[in-house]
Amino acid sequence: MDLIKAFTDEQLKKELPKFEIGDTVKVYQRIVEGARTRTQIFEGTVIAKRNSGVSETFTVRRISYGVGTEKTFPIHSPNVQDVVVTRRGKVRRAKLYYLRGRVGKYAKVKEKI
Repeated sequence: MDLIKAFTDEQLKKELPKFEIGDTVKVYQRIVEGARTRTQIFEGTVIAKRNSGVSETFTVRRISYGVGTEKTFPIHSPNVQDVVVTRRGKVRRAKLYYLRGRVGKYAKVKEKI
């Protein structure tokens, strides 16, 4: 068991980005295409965070061209280069799955002042 714990502790990032549920974030993700690598930005609202340790993930939702898209990112993945908070959200829930059924202005989260 100590070997597993030592291996997982080695995989953890030292500095984690500070963001909460409802925040609008930009996720800088490293994409590997053949021999090339590039950085792709996915911007949206954080609707869920789950687990802890190596398996900690967060889900970001965005609407582009009228179609809702969600991506789940592992926080400790080396492919997630950075998470930048662009807007703080004011929410009272831990999971914002209700945003899936909303469109337009109703799909917005109020900003924390």
